[in-house]
Amino acid sequence: MAEPILLVAPSWIGDAILSEPLLAILREPLQEPTVDVLAPPWCAPVYARMRGVRNIIENPIGHRELGLGERRALARTLRAAGYTRALVLPNSFKSALIPWMARIPRRIGYAREARRILLTDARRLDSKALPRLVDRFVALAAQPGELVPTSAAPVLVPDAANAAEAIRVLGLSTHRPVAILCPGAEFGPAKRWPAEHFITLARRFIDSGYAVWLVGSPNDRVAADPIAAAIPEVRNVCGRTDLGTAIDLLATASVVVSNDSGLMHAAAAVGRPLVALFGSSSPDYTPPLSPLARVAKIEIVCSPCFQRECPLGHFKCMRELSPNLVYDLARAQR
Repeated sequence: MAEPILLVAPSWIGDAILSEPLLAILREPLQEPTVDVLAPPWCAPVYARMRGVRNIIENPIGHRELGLGERRALARTLRAAGYTRALVLPNSFKSALIPWMARIPRRIGYAREARRILLTDARRLDSKALPRLVDRFVALAAQPGELVPTSAAPVLVPDAANAAEAIRVLGLSTHRPVAILCPGAEFGPAKRWPAEHFITLARRFIDSGYAVWLVGSPNDRVAADPIAAAIPEVRNVCGRTDLGTAIDLLATASVVVSNDSGLMHAAAAVGRPLVALFGSSSPDYTPPLSPLARVAKIEIVCSPCFQRECPLGHFKCMRELSPNLVYDLARAQR
């Protein structure tokens, strides 16, 4: 009988995408999916596009909420499913509470936030041996002392029919090659390439015969609206689709240019040519995992700082990342 497994998903969309190689290892020897995913509602569309997921259980408890009563109620439901193993991907104490309350016999995760008492298998994280987040996730599939499996690139399976319907409803055109720009980044402004650089890049794409779309969440409109206002030909659909549809649209692009964000990882996972813009964050930790991806980054002594806003106020890591360099990388992807 197949082992029923619960995966406690991360809260960030990009991190959720990077958990797919772990799911691939868990599903590999089995004919039927046996992994259920406990995920925040905003990550559910990501897991809906992964192979090997049996059920997606939406976690209604907010990121900063303790919600002990709600956690107990959810744990009682999960206990009835008879899970034999839980893999807890977030490092927080709270993320390990529900598997503990559900009395899942094996509870595996990294020993962070004094949560050893909640885990039956609390792993010590060797960040030098496992510098990438994707490898840290995959390592949880190994038994203690075993060789860590090799991480594959994440794969999402887009819904082509949903993309076609969205293109129709949004009035988008695919008669020309499409360049999708993703100017937002949920973590903060330090991850966002300046609007004037996106404007320069969009003009170069249009002059080269591309249609240009801006894709992102409602929160990304603050970054996208100035671009669309400067160039009427640009189609701004930020906030006009759900996450799943945004992923499906990415799969139709000839090239994607994105800040380090969840959509960057989505573009890589649907196999599109991609230029990923890095400044305050590091491609050593969360790179876009695709042979079709290229990283655009300048070497500067204060980067990466991993701050939401530039602590020095000059924002050189992104301001000095040239649109011409990014355009050349994008064109080389054809």
